[in-house]
Amino acid sequence: MPLRLGLTGQPRIGKSTLMKKVIERLKVRGVVMGGMLTVDIHEGGQRVGFSLEDIRTGEQGILAHVDLIRAGPTVGKYTVNLTDLDRIGTRAITEALARPETQVLLIDEIGPMELKSRQFVAAIEKALASDKHLILTIHQRSAHELVQRIKRTFAITEVTVANRDDLPAVIMEALWEISNSE
Repeated sequence: MPLRLGLTGQPRIGKSTLMKKVIERLKVRGVVMGGMLTVDIHEGGQRVGFSLEDIRTGEQGILAHVDLIRAGPTVGKYTVNLTDLDRIGTRAITEALARPETQVLLIDEIGPMELKSRQFVAAIEKALASDKHLILTIHQRSAHELVQRIKRTFAITEVTVANRDDLPAVIMEALWEISNSE
């Protein structure tokens, strides 16, 4: 049975940083992975948006930004860039699912911005139905049905200041145990 792990926690607690550390450890072990990662964009010491990256190819784009002029849905002060989300993020997920050699799918984050895309939601649905190991970060307070289903069916770990430095090793151990029992 594949690993189903959801990471949640307060904004800026280090969920994306934790995912980067897990990705680094997976690379060292030669694990084939795919998915997407989000990163804050800062200007003048202020967060002004979020970038996204295809974990396998390194392709980057803008998920959301305060200065986006294009029409798009908004979440708080940010305008969501559905074009880059679908072109890079959704594609990273669907391509990782389509590649038989992909062992682990990592998705950072399933939150209000990403959930504005029907294509992204459909890709997550496919991921949930797959036999790939899934490690996801999810928005802590989301009431979206998809996030609530993940919270009911995945092992959910809250990332805190106290545990975030230990979690990469804990996650790798869980993957190792499951992979060796298959």
